[in-house]
Amino acid sequence: MYRYDEYDQQIVNERVKQFRDQVRRRLSGELTEEEFLPLRLQNGLYMQIHAYMLRIAVPYGLISSKQMRMFAHIARNYDQGYGHFTTRQNIQFNWIKLEDTPDILADLASVEMHAIQTSGNCVRNITSDEFAGVAQDEVVDPRPYAEILRQWSTFHPEFAYLPRKFKIAISGGKEDRAAIYAHDIGLAVTKNIEGETGFRVLVGGGLGRTPIIGNEICEFVPWQHILTYVESILRVYNQYGRRDNKFKARIKILVKALGIDEFKRQVEADWADLKDGPGTLSIEEVNRVASFFIDPSYEVLTDHNSKLNEFKADSRSFSNWLLRNVKPHRIPGYAIVVLSLKKPGEAPGDATAEQMEAVANLADRYSFGELRITHKQNLVLADVRQKDLIRLWQEAAEHELTTPNIGMLTDIISCPGAEFCTLANARSIPLAKVIAECFEDLDYQHDIGEITLNISGCVNACGQHHIGNIGITGVEKKDHDEWYQVSIGGAEGNDSSISKIIGPSFTFNQVPEVIERLIHVYLRERIETERFIDTVRRIGHAPFKEHVYATDFMAQEEKVADKHSVEPAQYEVPYYSPRF
Repeated sequence: MYRYDEYDQQIVNERVKQFRDQVRRRLSGELTEEEFLPLRLQNGLYMQIHAYMLRIAVPYGLISSKQMRMFAHIARNYDQGYGHFTTRQNIQFNWIKLEDTPDILADLASVEMHAIQTSGNCVRNITSDEFAGVAQDEVVDPRPYAEILRQWSTFHPEFAYLPRKFKIAISGGKEDRAAIYAHDIGLAVTKNIEGETGFRVLVGGGLGRTPIIGNEICEFVPWQHILTYVESILRVYNQYGRRDNKFKARIKILVKALGIDEFKRQVEADWADLKDGPGTLSIEEVNRVASFFIDPSYEVLTDHNSKLNEFKADSRSFSNWLLRNVKPHRIPGYAIVVLSLKKPGEAPGDATAEQMEAVANLADRYSFGELRITHKQNLVLADVRQKDLIRLWQEAAEHELTTPNIGMLTDIISCPGAEFCTLANARSIPLAKVIAECFEDLDYQHDIGEITLNISGCVNACGQHHIGNIGITGVEKKDHDEWYQVSIGGAEGNDSSISKIIGPSFTFNQVPEVIERLIHVYLRERIETERFIDTVRRIGHAPFKEHVYATDFMAQEEKVADKHSVEPAQYEVPYYSPRF
């Protein structure tokens, strides 16, 4: 993985020193909160309901075991013993004291990390495929280009104050695992018929108030010119993006207003002046960065399937885990292992300090000391020898990291919701907990098959509900009743789509019954092994809507409330109250 050079380290150290003085001045009263606001946001520090939240950058989701141990250190010494992994492949700490933040940033700098550009109207953390470099379907390893984009965008003076935040995702596989269609710029590294490397470029995707699937702006940009092409996109956006209304300031609104053809014309007119300029990449620079992502010392391994098959026969739990959480690796004898942070009853994406340390130890023993964070809020060990899978499973199980539910209904994506976020209309995590407990039976989950369920506490879509097969959005909280809209038909990947709302909203206690009814229609209507999303696309929304809003549903409201009841005290005391 990439290692800081002297310039990287100097930049981060100087930022820590600068912010330490800014915090000192805020605590002494020399700076007002209004004056301090843009300064703290530049360092990933938000004010939430109970405390400050610090969002730490994890470029393209790749970290070392040493860095994961630093997360455990922060959780234990500065937070309340845990952290929350996000859909941006970052980590957030929700209980930070302002006076501690300079020390936290200094600790992060000691392991080549920071919180720069995790907030603000700038280019945010570059995200990528969590299986980059090891996936069997990979065309080009995207990590060197993700790192080049990171270096180029960090403190870029022209793009420090864009009309709105800006997100870039990059994928290098035949299958998109980085949700590139839902980003301001989505990049797919590919090869043309001559075998040359280049990029398919998408623009104007995004979720939030106006969910849009990105448009292709260029089928193939040669690798030498990707920085200048991305720069031209940003220059056009920076010049013409709206600044009078933050709800209409994202690039997707500009692309929609101009039309993709006119937007492309303006980008390419700008690009004509940049194309062969200083931003043009050289093979020497690409090779320099790529040298940080060379293969580890893989062994030539013989087949160990007989031992695994024997253990599978004796352990159904292990067999289920192999089926759902272990993915094929491009090197014979190795496997990719996804560690689930979605144990039913726990907050999706949360990990305790003890779990973080355990994962770091597993990475050292079984995966060359590296880890990946997925945008689906799980963790990955990318280079595990197949002969180590049994021992890894046994050790990970001791720390509740082996729930065999990857890609299944309880692999729920969820934002922190109204218990933490001042923008949220309703709670996300308690609802995710209730739904996961309703569908905890693994046999039933396997019968349902591949399905995604995403929850956001508001329209800002941090839980990416628009691209969940089932999406849930908090829309209102009134008189102790929280209301949620339910949508179906969303998807990410090569065949991305935006979900559609099925009808009027539901209370907290009704939502689990709604999910049960949606699944009932799917199981009734599916053809053989057809996935939920394929059934929705084949038969449309009407059968689902009809069954959900059947006349007996409202008559059963009291029954539903009893079945999925939430103690009134939980409206008064945050779900995380034991961690106060």
